[in-house]
Amino acid sequence: MDLGIIGLPRSGKTSLFNAVTRGTAQVGAYSSQQEPNVGVVRVPDERLERLSELFHPQKTTPAEIRWVDYPMAAFGGAAPEARFIAELATMDALAHIVRAFEDPAVPHPDGSVDPRRDVEVLELELIYADLGLIERRLARIEAEMRSVKAGERAAMERDRALLVRLQDELGEGRPLRALDLNDADRRDLAQYQFVTRRPVLLILNVGEDALDQADELEAEFRERHGGPGTAVASVCAKLEAELATLEDSEAAEFRAELGLGDDAPLDRSIRASYELLGAHSFFTVGEDECRAWTVRIGATAPEAAGAIHSDLERGFIRAEVARWDELLAAGSLGALRKDGRLHTEGREYVVQDGDVVNILFNV
Repeated sequence: MDLGIIGLPRSGKTSLFNAVTRGTAQVGAYSSQQEPNVGVVRVPDERLERLSELFHPQKTTPAEIRWVDYPMAAFGGAAPEARFIAELATMDALAHIVRAFEDPAVPHPDGSVDPRRDVEVLELELIYADLGLIERRLARIEAEMRSVKAGERAAMERDRALLVRLQDELGEGRPLRALDLNDADRRDLAQYQFVTRRPVLLILNVGEDALDQADELEAEFRERHGGPGTAVASVCAKLEAELATLEDSEAAEFRAELGLGDDAPLDRSIRASYELLGAHSFFTVGEDECRAWTVRIGATAPEAAGAIHSDLERGFIRAEVARWDELLAAGSLGALRKDGRLHTEGREYVVQDGDVVNILFNV
């Protein structure tokens, strides 16, 4: 799953990218280089760690999200490049980094730090991009309708009516992700790549001197902007980028000195992005590997099998399923089976977050 990082100039996008990639893809701020930075981010999951402590596997593999850091220097000034808008519209979700820190060494391009203003500025840029797409499509429909047969007009009329409705919503400053659409509308929209349809994680990038105010600011933005397809988190990207370069023990000690607690803001932001993608995790366990697998919420057992390997989905027979916490309490899969708590599920079973799954198949 892919998540695109966007933000106005000097918002701290690249610092956040370096932080979430844990220093494995360290990059500098954009200059003449105008291609996206790409990094794979591991989703922190205490459940997987505890299962690994039980099985002592040779390898532990967490769920992953691909974060793509786009060079968005054009935002807030000239219109963003069409190719970047097109790529953003294919992302599963967007992470919008909002500057909420003061730093005289990094002056804000507009002369003052105002996260409320900056959220609206970038949102409007994306709305304008979608409005342009709708206007071009409506013009094409008008031209095509002059020559189509009567039987083809009904579908085009329905398409035009939906686009006009979307145009009105965007014209009122409302992103398309907030719309309540029926199944037919969603099917019709599948042919378009509207960027404001993408779910958004607003990440408030606070200064180290304002960490004690982060929760209050986060609550304000959640009340103001939270809703369908939108989540809010706060983080000090500069600090987290520095911590990412340290060994885990050193970072934990430094975090404790700063009074940040065990649940790091960065980890919360990564988990929030994962949930925003409409995904959750199931686990496979054993002496070779304990692994978290990503599936969409609502995925069936065969679909979960396909996430592991296409052969498992093709030859799916049944799945043995346990709850991760019940497995920890029992101490082994054998003990669960003996107690009758290792359930056998068929093709219709909907995999739940935290399930431990063993796929039985025949190809």
